[in-house]
Amino acid sequence: MKQMHLKHYVFINTINEVIKKNIVKFKDINIVVNIDHHDEKNIKSELDIIIFAKKNRIPFLIKNNFKKAIQLKAKGVFIESNNKKVMRPLNIKKDFLIMGSAHCQLEYYNKCKQNCKIISLSPIFNNNKYSKNRILHVLKFNLISRNWKTQICALGGINEKTLKKIRQTKVSSVAFSSYISKKPNYHLR
Repeated sequence: MKQMHLKHYVFINTINEVIKKNIVKFKDINIVVNIDHHDEKNIKSELDIIIFAKKNRIPFLIKNNFKKAIQLKAKGVFIESNNKKVMRPLNIKKDFLIMGSAHCQLEYYNKCKQNCKIISLSPIFNNNKYSKNRILHVLKFNLISRNWKTQICALGGINEKTLKKIRQTKVSSVAFSSYISKKPNYHLR
């Protein structure tokens, strides 16, 4: 069977040695950082993530904040599904990535209005954030995204076991958070 080459997007709020070791094992990974915290501990943690990314030449995206993404020279911005604002910042580079998250067809259209190049559809697999009746699974995921004109990213419940099922979709990337924080006793791709 032909091996799929996927881009990886990892959502992290804090960074530790286990996460650092796991991140550098991926060939094509991007970090998504939530920069909207106001307390000292979270600001330091966010800066540690950005410093680590820059030091290791790992592209990073800032969640929901165009201004901070441009200031910090991020690769782009990640717009959550609940963010409906259509913004067109004037001073962004051509290769600035706008990525969004959607859970249904209506949210997909909102993300298209926001000029998202990649849209993550979630949740594809079982995870702690969503109840079992909200999980899409591969068939429903494919039905919802079959006419989408943008690149598609699978989000939610991604781990080593479910990565094998991703081959049944037409995604160009996967996004995850808990998969990266586990001890490195498994094989990362």
